[in-house]
Amino acid sequence: ADRYSVLSPTLLALLRHYCRTYAPHHTRGRWLFANAQGDGAVTVCSLQRAYQGSRNRARIMKMGGTHTLRHGFATHLLEGGVDLYTISRLLGHGHLSTTSRYLHLISPQFKPPTDIDPLDLLAGLPKL
Repeated sequence: ADRYSVLSPTLLALLRHYCRTYAPHHTRGRWLFANAQGDGAVTVCSLQRAYQGSRNRARIMKMGGTHTLRHGFATHLLEGGVDLYTISRLLGHGHLSTTSRYLHLISPQFKPPTDIDPLDLLAGLPKL
């Protein structure tokens, strides 16, 4: 199933900068993130290695792989007040019951903030 996500204007600008700088491409198509040889897309294994390396360099001791990022993404959306159906579509889940597992990750007393857009948290990213 396809996976979709939201893209803040800041992240879109960073991705455009990346494309202009590294010109990712493939002879039969364009890859946003090409493998080291430039002849295909980055594989899940290489993404896992890059994630683990970055986590180690940042001295983050908590275990987990790239799938943990999906869980964090879903949890932050829930905490930001996004409904389960929308999150289910973004994650590419076939059934709403799969997405409802994330409900146990937030406190029953949790009230989503009404004055903050979760994407505004990306404002801390470096400016181009």
